[in-house]
Amino acid sequence: MSSKRDFYEVLGVHRESSQEEIKKAYRKAALQYHPDRNPGDHSAENKFKEASEAYEVLIDDYKRQMYDQYGHAGLSGTDFHPFTNVEDIFDSFGDIFQDFFVFGSPRSGGRKRARRGEDLRYDLQVSFIEAYHGVEKEIKIHKAEKCETCDGKGYPSTSKPSTCAQCQGQGQVYKSQGFFTVSSVCPICRGEGVFAKVLCKDCSGKRLVSKEKKLKVKIPPGVETGNRLVLRGEGGAGSEGGSSGDLYVVLVVEENEKFQRDGLDIWVDLPISFVQAALGAKMKVPLVEGEEEIEIPRGIDAGETIVLKGKGFPDVQGGKRGSHILQIVLKTPKHLSKRQEEILEEFAEEELKHSSNSSRWEQEKKSKKKKKFLWD
Repeated sequence: MSSKRDFYEVLGVHRESSQEEIKKAYRKAALQYHPDRNPGDHSAENKFKEASEAYEVLIDDYKRQMYDQYGHAGLSGTDFHPFTNVEDIFDSFGDIFQDFFVFGSPRSGGRKRARRGEDLRYDLQVSFIEAYHGVEKEIKIHKAEKCETCDGKGYPSTSKPSTCAQCQGQGQVYKSQGFFTVSSVCPICRGEGVFAKVLCKDCSGKRLVSKEKKLKVKIPPGVETGNRLVLRGEGGAGSEGGSSGDLYVVLVVEENEKFQRDGLDIWVDLPISFVQAALGAKMKVPLVEGEEEIEIPRGIDAGETIVLKGKGFPDVQGGKRGSHILQIVLKTPKHLSKRQEEILEEFAEEELKHSSNSSRWEQEKKSKKKKKFLWD
């Protein structure tokens, strides 16, 4: 991919350009290099494909973000695939070309262009633990599929449609504008070229019906909120032999009461006692995969961290894992026994004795005043 030209350069736009500016630039390039205007010109065809690839990436917010951050290499983690031929472009951008210019005289013969089905979106919630381990989920979607009653024709087999009088069977109506002729879908037959008085009772002439479908979605370990999975061909059905659209599953990872995520790292508070902090200790700590025994170093302070490398989230692209980070929180006891108070007072006396305030300790000792905290 490194040999490819910069997509912004291909369309002649700036990196801050709006979607409308990008679409306008692509229309200009498609007009210039369109195969209908350059028959047999392989150089123009390649430029047409190049501009179409640039448009596909820059018009999509997610693909554009990945491209801006990582260049062409960043597209490997998206659903972007270079076009192999011109028909792939017409299949993907059929609706866009309805408003594009056609050159010379209107096409004869009423040839209908295949139209790709619409892409669908499904927002899927997964738990924090499911995002860590990966999971397979079953979802239900409603999608447009070919009507079986009329076999996608829009009218019953007993009905014979007549040629559309508006477009004379071409499915397109044309309006001349100087050298160019603008084409648009016929509003009467909706591009079919024929008009049926009797419509299919199930699809009402739309040729498509909405159906529920169950799908299994494999979610890899390490996903984050906003990640998208693409299920090819699981979008709406195409027409005139066009391929089905795609289904984009957008993930929403739920928060966890115990663990917090920061990229690939997992953070968790680890409460310990004053004694454990001072003397050190061995204790079991909670991890996503279960408990693990660790050693608390002597003299650790509140707010310090213990890092367990390789215990965090896996990179969804494979390779490295993050860390599990334990942040120390000191627990102050609220209810002490008499003996515990005595021990703490003795500790306070000893601490004061060996501190810079040792003279004060001597004074406190002579005064024989009973105080819980001699440093107050």
